[in-house]
Amino acid sequence: MRFVHLSDLHIGKRVNDFSMIEDQKYILDKITDIVKEEKADAVIIAGDIYDKSVPPAEAVQVFDDFLNGLTESVKSVYIINGNHDSAERVSFGSRQMEKGGVFIAPVFNGEIKRYTEDDEYGKINLYLLPYVKPVSVRPFFEEGTITDTYSAVKAVIDKTGIDKDERNIIVSHQFITGAERSESEEIYVGGSDNVEAEVFADFDYAALGHLHRPQHIGRETVRYCGTPLKYSFSEADHKKSVTVVDMKEKGNVEIRTIPLVPLRDMRHIKGTYEYLTEKKNYEGTGVEDYLHITLLDEEEVYDAIGRLRSIYPNIMRIDYENRRTSADNEIGTVDVGSSKSAIELFEELFRLQNNKDFTESQRELCAEIIGEIWEVAK
Repeated sequence: MRFVHLSDLHIGKRVNDFSMIEDQKYILDKITDIVKEEKADAVIIAGDIYDKSVPPAEAVQVFDDFLNGLTESVKSVYIINGNHDSAERVSFGSRQMEKGGVFIAPVFNGEIKRYTEDDEYGKINLYLLPYVKPVSVRPFFEEGTITDTYSAVKAVIDKTGIDKDERNIIVSHQFITGAERSESEEIYVGGSDNVEAEVFADFDYAALGHLHRPQHIGRETVRYCGTPLKYSFSEADHKKSVTVVDMKEKGNVEIRTIPLVPLRDMRHIKGTYEYLTEKKNYEGTGVEDYLHITLLDEEEVYDAIGRLRSIYPNIMRIDYENRRTSADNEIGTVDVGSSKSAIELFEELFRLQNNKDFTESQRELCAEIIGEIWEVAK
């Protein structure tokens, strides 16, 4: 059996107030093409279909089109909800959709939904475990059994009664201890959402969702496929991909990735305003990409983001890196008995904040303002 492992589509997401819907349509079409070219038997989507529990209508339409395209190429599509999804909305109509080969985990009811596929090596069991929190698991177990997310997930899996002699896949949307996070993910204080990887020991493959960087935890077959697109500048160096898994005889799992090339990349570039606006330096270098620009000018450039957007229309963030921003001076309180004049105190504050001295014109302006204040105070 060959399947494609996806997760964290986050359809409808906005990044720095930029809608990603066009980029998502583009990349989902590319994924549909890959699924068809790979002649996959199934597609697994491990949660966070949408970015919000109540997704906008356009996002629902985009997923509907994607799902329709997948079912034209594969026999089965398996879906669970993630922490960004509404379990009730994602699973709506699931019993009818099963007739078309789309299998969606129901709202958690104390058990893991299991489906079975057959290939030349025999049976493959797929267990769909939607995103769970301790509060959603406690009603189905003895009081005091569920103390945290780890004990919740472990209790549910232990109850399942897995046949270790058969091939088993679990689809889950949780944070596994030791995994590497990105800025675009939700983080829980104190690691209260942590789950140890050993809870998946009895599964031949754990198709994980929730984390945006492609990675495996411990063994190769406990795997996050990552997002199909970059959703924060902490992911600028990530290589996004589609994970293709060949499940052969028991104990033989082959994994490979196919790179995804986005409509617009997400990059961080640095330079002075003059450098970045010289045609030879930006021509043919992805000016349409989503950019975090760091200006190296010592003086702030008036309306820098507005002026730079005439060349780079998709600037998401702009900041400065210079002597002022690199200063790490401690600004304390003024001694009431200080003999320093008002202008000397302002000069000192300016120097601590900007790591440079007043210019003559700045000093004159400051002296003029101080003089006007004293006149009013009289």
